[in-house]
Amino acid sequence: MIFLSSFNIFLGTVIIILLLVVINAIKILREYERGVVFSLGRFTSVKGPGIIFVIPVIQQIVRVDLRVITMDVPSQDVISRDNVSVQVNAVLYFRVVAPEKAIIQVERYLEATSQLAQTTLRAVLGKHELDEMLSEREKLNADVQQILDAQTDSWGIKVTNVEIKHIDLNENMIRAIARQAEAERERRAKVIHAEGERQAAQALMEAAEILAIQPSAMQLRYLQTLTQVAGDKSSTIVFPIPVDLLSTLVSKSTAGGMPIMPGMTGMPGTPDASGANGTPGISDTKAEPPGPGQT
Repeated sequence: MIFLSSFNIFLGTVIIILLLVVINAIKILREYERGVVFSLGRFTSVKGPGIIFVIPVIQQIVRVDLRVITMDVPSQDVISRDNVSVQVNAVLYFRVVAPEKAIIQVERYLEATSQLAQTTLRAVLGKHELDEMLSEREKLNADVQQILDAQTDSWGIKVTNVEIKHIDLNENMIRAIARQAEAERERRAKVIHAEGERQAAQALMEAAEILAIQPSAMQLRYLQTLTQVAGDKSSTIVFPIPVDLLSTLVSKSTAGGMPIMPGMTGMPGTPDASGANGTPGISDTKAEPPGPGQT
């Protein structure tokens, strides 16, 4: 009896140990997890997902998450190429593509990637001026992403994206940028105004060439302008009339046999008191006294 009871206790102990070994040998990995298996300290294989068996004591397993990891890069003090001090923070997106490399090639790959992202961010932004940091963020993001991806490739890590979140400037620099933007807007306004004046001058020159072909068109234009001015409610209208227009009208009146109005002598194209044409001013010809024998 004593022997049987001792055997039963031993058998029960062995069964319990075997159950514990089997339970410890069974591992369940999720779809996004992989297990890096080491046998007696040497890399054996990568297993998963699903149920895998690991020999206790002889084999060890390290779980690796394959999902995209979002890592916040702390704010970094950066001095730009034009010697402006700014604070820049970013966010990093990466994932593990080779679990065995992430475990074997680097210790704590998450911390290593974070430190590398900080140094790369300072190095890349330090090569650019402040205006480029503010206006070309997409280009800077691509540069940082390419450098990080190339350096972490040996670790089995794929950097999918890098985004610069914010660039902090001091108050003096913000005011300086505001003054610069205001000056730029004023410059553009002056350039646009000058371009408008040039186009207006070009149009006026073309109009003058067209009117020069037919002088009567200028007369019609003056009459049209006079009609527009006469429509105003002003009591006094000062309207300049060129001499060329008057000379043309007078010459046409003379050619048509119309009488010349008093005060029109001396105008170009009109006869004066002596019968001469084109003498400016009022005729001042005096009659000579009668000679001897004349009445």
